[in-house]
Amino acid sequence: MRSEAAANLEPEALDEASLKDPFEDITLRTGQKLRRLRTRAGYSLDRLAKASGVSRAMLSQIETGKSSPTLTILAKIASALRVSCSSLIVENEDPTTIVLTRAASKTLSASDGRFVTRALFPYDGDRTVEFYELSLAPHHAERADAHRAGTVENLVVASGTVEIIVGKQPHILGEGDALVFEADVPHVYRNMTGTPATVYLVSTCRDRLET
Repeated sequence: MRSEAAANLEPEALDEASLKDPFEDITLRTGQKLRRLRTRAGYSLDRLAKASGVSRAMLSQIETGKSSPTLTILAKIASALRVSCSSLIVENEDPTTIVLTRAASKTLSASDGRFVTRALFPYDGDRTVEFYELSLAPHHAERADAHRAGTVENLVVASGTVEIIVGKQPHILGEGDALVFEADVPHVYRNMTGTPATVYLVSTCRDRLET
């Protein structure tokens, strides 16, 4: 005979969250954590496969949550990334939020303060993508050396009129204009106006991104 409690526990009354497979959720989160750690370390799937001895296909399946790794596989991956196995197993992780106040920003000043670079990302390890705010004094031209091969700069002018010379090719940009260029050649940022100019720049090293 069914008890009153059992009678009240009808399938339609069950909370949807209680039916979710907790192991599936852990698998998805573990894959997401692996991808973050891999990209932060600057490893492509092919490079991590070679370093860990785990096939590229398996790594891809783990990162997309299609496969749950064994402890042996996790140990190989962790060893290649130089992290602990436990750091790859994520049961519940809140999104990382970082506030970068202007007062606490890391800035670099050049040319007697006429060119100031402010990092808009935390210095917490090697990165493939970096985000900066560039401030140029009136009529100042700042010359930059060639960056490593594969480096691409994507910039947008927030205020002022700025000339960007890539190699020997000049580009004049007004407020709101953007430019993408391969930065493995010498280049120049020049403020063409009598007021300060501000440029936001994203620098990406393509040869370290996922392939």
